[in-house]
Amino acid sequence: MKNPYDEMVRNGHDAVIIGLTAGEELKGKKGTISYMSHLSIDEAKATDYAAVIIPGGSSPGKLMNNEKVKQFVKEADAAGITLSAICHGPQVLAAAGILEGRTLTGYAGIAEEVKKAGGTFVDQEVVVDRNLITSRKPEDEPAFIGATIDKLGVYAW
Repeated sequence: MKNPYDEMVRNGHDAVIIGLTAGEELKGKKGTISYMSHLSIDEAKATDYAAVIIPGGSSPGKLMNNEKVKQFVKEADAAGITLSAICHGPQVLAAAGILEGRTLTGYAGIAEEVKKAGGTFVDQEVVVDRNLITSRKPEDEPAFIGATIDKLGVYAW
């Protein structure tokens, strides 16, 4: 199965993994893939990036209560930077307070959270609302990755 990080690199992007701390091992896909964070959220500046991809799974639960993560997401949104979030990832967008009047999707279990944050939740494979790109689950990753790459406008040969 393709994953967003590898596909961004394959499509010519300099992908940077930002964690709560630099050099932190981050596991995804139920422990089947592993990456090391390049930077800590303290070192990262939102406007240095063309896109921010927020993972799903249990990661959003660790990220959504971090004030620096929320500020980073707010700054990225204000600058019109692409914010792509899958599965539980939209919880971070909700926590950052940027969903008012926006339409998005995600894991079905977060629908009420999205609505309470002012967003409209729909059950679709991928939803693009201005600079937000959202998807529901790992099976939607091809569409999610494709929409993010389309937004960035760079393709592998």
